[in-house]
Amino acid sequence: MASCAALTSISLLRYSVVTRTSISQGNSGSFLSRSSSRSFRVRAVQENEGPRRLVDIIRIIPEVSRNYFRSPSRRALFGGISLLGGFYVAQTISLSFGALGVNDVIAAVLCVVITEYVTRFYYSRPKVTFPLALLNNFKMGFTYGLFIDAFKLAS
Repeated sequence: MASCAALTSISLLRYSVVTRTSISQGNSGSFLSRSSSRSFRVRAVQENEGPRRLVDIIRIIPEVSRNYFRSPSRRALFGGISLLGGFYVAQTISLSFGALGVNDVIAAVLCVVITEYVTRFYYSRPKVTFPLALLNNFKMGFTYGLFIDAFKLAS
């Protein structure tokens, strides 16, 4: 109970000073302070052992993902998944527009424009980051898939 009072006094100093007569802990883990006017004020407590807020979880996602992708094996794995994902998307686009025979010229133009934009975006950056490398791997798989499909149609 002494640690609860210490955490509450720190949070009260951090936000505002409230005249209180008693301190109790609510069911959800937040601390309630009762003032002399019988109104309840809820004060959020953020310490290592308290519950995390959604904003804090969102803020730590980039650091956690950087730590997760430090391993070369994980980088290679996700690079391969990105490459195969591009291949799959190319096969799907080729199959769907080729089978219908409608708007296949427009689909081909869009594929070329997107591929050229990704290439320009990738090579215009001074430093290649991991998400940018994944995008380039996706583009390579996409281009490879379109070439393979063209060879299948030619035979």
